[in-house]
Amino acid sequence: MSQQQRAENVSIDDIPVDIAITQSDTVEPDDVPEEIESITRGLASEHPPTNPLVVLKAARWWYIHGKGGTDPAFQWAIEWARHLATDTPSDVERFDEFLKYLVTVGFADEHHELR
Repeated sequence: MSQQQRAENVSIDDIPVDIAITQSDTVEPDDVPEEIESITRGLASEHPPTNPLVVLKAARWWYIHGKGGTDPAFQWAIEWARHLATDTPSDVERFDEFLKYLVTVGFADEHHELR
């Protein structure tokens, strides 16, 4: 709790929030912290995370550093957390948009490589 933070780089749950790149239209793969990339890739995999708090950690990062509430990675993370919390089916179209978005961000060349 006594960690020093600079105004341009604050941390929540040990995940840096880079103020300079918040609410960006473009996210570069190198901008994504390793933990968030791992969670995000997990959300795209055959065996996604089952802890909604872990999923929400990624959702928060994508909301802050991506396109806000319209960011496909944020939207899918929220959708998956909702599925985990309520045990209701998830939105397949939203998942497809999430995979396409990860390709545009540079996580893979083709969306099938993420599965």
